Amino acid sequence: MNAFLDAYRVLTRVYAEGAHLKIALSSLPAGGHGRTVKLCYCVLENNAYLDLCVRTLSEKPPKPAVRLVLKIALAGMLFADMPRPVAVSEAVSLVREIGKGGMAGFVNAALRNFAEENVRLPEGRDRLAVLSNFPRFALDEICDRYGPRAEAILLAKSRGVSVRFVRGMENYLSLPHEDTPFDTVKLFRNFTRDEGFSRGDYTFQSVGSVAVCSVVEGCDALLDACAAPGGKSVLLSERCRKIVSCDVHAHRVGLIESYAARMGAQNVTALQRDSAAFDPAFSEAFDGVLVDAPCSGLGTVAENPDLPLRKNEGGMSELVALQTAILDNCARYVKRGGRLYYATCSLLERENDGVVRKFSETHPAFEIERADCPLPHEKTQFGLQFLPDTAYGAGFYVCKMRRA
Repeated sequence: MNAFLDAYRVLTRVYAEGAHLKIALSSLPAGGHGRTVKLCYCVLENNAYLDLCVRTLSEKPPKPAVRLVLKIALAGMLFADMPRPVAVSEAVSLVREIGKGGMAGFVNAALRNFAEENVRLPEGRDRLAVLSNFPRFALDEICDRYGPRAEAILLAKSRGVSVRFVRGMENYLSLPHEDTPFDTVKLFRNFTRDEGFSRGDYTFQSVGSVAVCSVVEGCDALLDACAAPGGKSVLLSERCRKIVSCDVHAHRVGLIESYAARMGAQNVTALQRDSAAFDPAFSEAFDGVLVDAPCSGLGTVAENPDLPLRKNEGGMSELVALQTAILDNCARYVKRGGRLYYATCSLLERENDGVVRKFSETHPAFEIERADCPLPHEKTQFGLQFLPDTAYGAGFYVCKMRRA
């Protein structure tokens, strides 16, 4: 079996068909899964740099299929500790297997002669654009906002698999791990799911998700307006008597239901609702409303390296309009004296303080309440901004408001 074939199939779906990486990976056979996953992540995490490497191999750009084979082989050599002779041999075998045998000689010679010292990085922001995995419009916004710190933010890597324990944590602490500010959340270098997952002893939940939940106060009735797959709802069910969890898509409502059932959260009710459309039954019905809004997701690039392939400046205005519409609508569901929480997994000010600023101008009954969190963060005008260089590789935002 060719060592690169499964990675080629997965990455073809990602690059050519726009598939999400994690969905494409889910179709893999069991054998060699770990190796393939590592290769796919290495290629996507270093996408721009590998493109630059390929440009040093030939004056004429190779066709997309051959270019992808070269990127996989280079990723194996440069980032996955694969000996060059093995990478070359597997790449030559792969081009033949995909019907590009006429390019076997070129691939063989190009990879054998590749020298990383011939790869010339540009200067300034262009260099960051090659080394980071961010679309240029987002990179420029982050550089403008954070100045010298931007490089650390843009190049921050995920610190491991985030696991939140309900019980039995002591059984796993012999594995290499890192503590977080949350006692029941640990980051593992490698973590293999076992029967404890099905029993609800633990779940995979990001530190960012737990941090957002830490800002939400316990209450009698909480609406989680954009809840799928349900991690925040389940965690908050420990502090709230009743949780109503909504998503616009029926299959994602099913994800919430299965998550809550696995974790034994019997006080979570999942409903299919469009949180941008008013539901009279929800009017002033909740002590707390959490809007974890649809967003660019650019705070999660370290975990989702394929995400930048689908992001461009053109879609941002429509996205911010949707965030604004959902927040405006969900404000109508908050009881007098109740609280409204707005969260994203974005680094961009326009999706975070920008949305809250506009909301505040049109909703004088809601006042900003200062929040705090044990995870390192920056206090913005209205909320808390968590940044990848100090928040274990992730970026996200939360704002807390109270209806007078």
